[in-house]
Formats: sequence, C-alpha cells, structure tokens
Amino acid sequence: MYFSFVTLFPNLIKGYFDESILKRALEEKIISIDFYNPRDFTADKYKRVDAPIVGGGAGMLMTVQPLTDALKKLKKDSPEAHIVFLSPVAKRFTQNDAKRLAKKEHIVFVSGRYEGIDERVIEVYADEIFSIGDYILTGGELASLVLCDAISRNVEGVLGNSASLDVESFEDKVLEAPSFAKPLEYEGNEVISEFLKGNHSKITDLKRGLSLCKTKYFRPDLYNKGKRYAE
Repeated sequence: MYFSFVTLFPNLIKGYFDESILKRALEEKIISIDFYNPRDFTADKYKRVDAPIVGGGAGMLMTVQPLTDALKKLKKDSPEAHIVFLSPVAKRFTQNDAKRLAKKEHIVFVSGRYEGIDERVIEVYADEIFSIGDYILTGGELASLVLCDAISRNVEGVLGNSASLDVESFEDKVLEAPSFAKPLEYEGNEVISEFLKGNHSKITDLKRGLSLCKTKYFRPDLYNKGKRYAE
C-alpha cells in the first residue's frame, strides 16, 4: 500500500511514522509514504500558495495553480492514484471506508490549510471527500493521518495479529466490549469474575451484553440503527 500526502507541512506528518506499528510497516515495506508540497509547484515568485476569497470573507484560500500542478505531477507518476480530500464539508469517514480503501494500491491525501481549498481543485481531482467529525481543525494533516492509520491497520501484514480486527468496535454494528488485563484486582477494582471461569460461551454472551450496554449509552444512534437492522 502506497500513501502520498499533499501538504504544506510534511513535517507534521513524518513524525507519526517514526514509532510503533506504522514504523515497522514502513521498515518491512508493507506500506510506503511520500510527500508533495504545493509550495514546490507554485508559479508565484514569492512562493505564495494562498489568496483572498473571491466575493469576500475572512481569511485566505489555497489557490488553484500550485495544487493543480502538484496533483497533475502525482497523477502522471501514478495514474492509479485514488485522491482523497479532507474537509468538514463532507461525508463522515467510517470503519467500512477504512476496510474498503485498504484494498487500493495508492491513496493520496490532500490536506487543506487556511480557510480551505479552491473548490475547482476538488471538483476536478477528488475521487472521494471525507470528514472525521463535526469540528474544525487548523489544517487537514491530522485528518489525513487519522485516515491513513485506520486504513493501514486493515492492510494485510500491518498488525501482528490480524484476528484482533474481528472484535473491534463497529465490526458488528456495536462498540467493543470492555477489556481487562492483569492484575485481577487493583485498588479494590476487580476483573469481572465470569471472565476467569473459562466458559467461553458465557463469556461471549456477557461480552455481547456489555457491548450493547456500552453502545446504548455512548452511541444511541448506532444502537437504534442496529435494532432496526435486526428487525
């Protein structure tokens, strides 16, 4: 799996791949990353990549030319690249999207800055547009990393034990059940005793019940959707 990041601030992204699971995935060449900085493509002699918003409005907008030329170069280098823009004005990214996109060969994340990106770039080059939530960030780099991490975990070989994907939240339309590790008692709080008895059928039923309780409390929208699905 090959990831490209189109960003004015590649150093914000590079450090995330210096540790843990994604570092190992890079070292083992399961995933690869590279960067395209629009500032390297600007025709402006002062290296500007932003301009005032036409029609008025606060702030500046990332302009057409640098992003267009960066994406033209990227598509020339990799015609199969699947280009994803990050924007709060978009469909919410989900686990199903992560699993689907993990089957692609090359994904490009375009990170906006300032007040966003000139819409003409999005109209021409976006294969998909995603939001990670109903809030505003100072740039799209964090959102790009969220998608990259979620997608990478579903690429074969990235996780040490791929079976762990089967029991995570959202895999069965509910949140994951609570989990525990040793010590079995700490400051008066004990592990649920049924988990210690080795009856896997009862443990499975208990975890299912706890999952439903957790989903009903934290995500009633998912809980109600699951009920309708079951009916």
